[in-house]
This record gives sequence, C-alpha cells and structure tokens, in this order.
Amino acid sequence: MRKLTYFVACSLDGFIGDPDGDATAMMSFLDEEFLHYLRTEAPDTLPTAARRAFGIDDRPNERFDTVIQGRGSYEVGLKQGITSPYAHLRQYVASRTLGVSPDPAVEVVADDVVGTVRALKAEQGALGIYLCGGSRLAGELLGEVDELVIKTYPLVYGRGMPMFGTSGVDATAFALDGVRTFGNGALVRTYRRKR
Repeated sequence: MRKLTYFVACSLDGFIGDPDGDATAMMSFLDEEFLHYLRTEAPDTLPTAARRAFGIDDRPNERFDTVIQGRGSYEVGLKQGITSPYAHLRQYVASRTLGVSPDPAVEVVADDVVGTVRALKAEQGALGIYLCGGSRLAGELLGEVDELVIKTYPLVYGRGMPMFGTSGVDATAFALDGVRTFGNGALVRTYRRKR
C-alpha cells in the first residue's frame, strides 16, 4: 500500500495562508539553508520550474511519483500560464468546477476524490503520493493521510486558511517521527498516522 503524505507549509498558528489563501508571507523564510533542504531532501515536492532553476530537473523521483492538489493550489500556477506544475509527477487536481483539464498531463477529479486516492494508494510501487494542498482537499482526505510533513515558519497569521479546512473533522492521532530545525526559526516536523 502506497502512502499519502500531506507535505505542507504553515504558520505557527496552523494556517497555510491568509483568509484568501495567500501564503506569500512565508516566502521570506526560504533562505539558503531551507532551500538546500528542499533541493536535497524534498526535491519531488518542488514544482518543475523550481527544479529547473536549481538544476535538478533530471533528478529521478525519490519519494513521490504522484501529486494531488485542489483547484486553488493548482490555479496559483495556472494564473501564470503553468498548466503542468509538477511535470515530473503524475498530476491530479480535485475540482468540481474546473471542467476539462487545460493540460493532457493533468487529470481532473470531479467526483469521489477519496475513492481516487484509495485506488492510487492500492497501486503497486515504492513511491508515494504527495498531497500538495489545499485546505478543503486535505480535510476531505484526512482519513487517507498516512504521513504529515509540516514545514512550520515562525509567523503568526491570527486568522486564515487552516491546514484541514472542513467542519466535522474527527480527532485523528499521529505519532511524531522527527523534527528538523533551521537557523531562521523554521521547523520541519514529520508525523505518521497511528493506526
């Protein structure tokens, strides 16, 4: 069974962006030390354009071969004309309103996203599935999340878009697997689901 990993950036108070979903305030923490971590330990999670900029576009996938994201996350790149933001991965976008995919490499999942993720997890393979965002999709898929990798930046929004944005989410226990600290105050915490 393949793992679904929610690899997400958030503030100290658990928001992945401001109330409109804008997370640009977190970008100031992407210093050389943190970027080195992303390039060397999490390159599969970088958009293809970033991989090219870092000179690692031809690096084989090490952890993930599939990405699923919500429409809001997908539209960040789409507004810049990027229709295939993770060309090094199989790409799925969960959206009831996007309609036809603007790129043949991106599959739109309009219905039963939980069933789609369960089918992806049941596939044979050593690499996992990267849940890129967003808030509502993560809430809908919480029951399928096997691992959390939370990049926490030393920033408080006060209000905003929560990591799991649905009402009625049940308490779900995870066990801490590790914490990595950075000189800028950022943390990367890894948790595995208790089953």
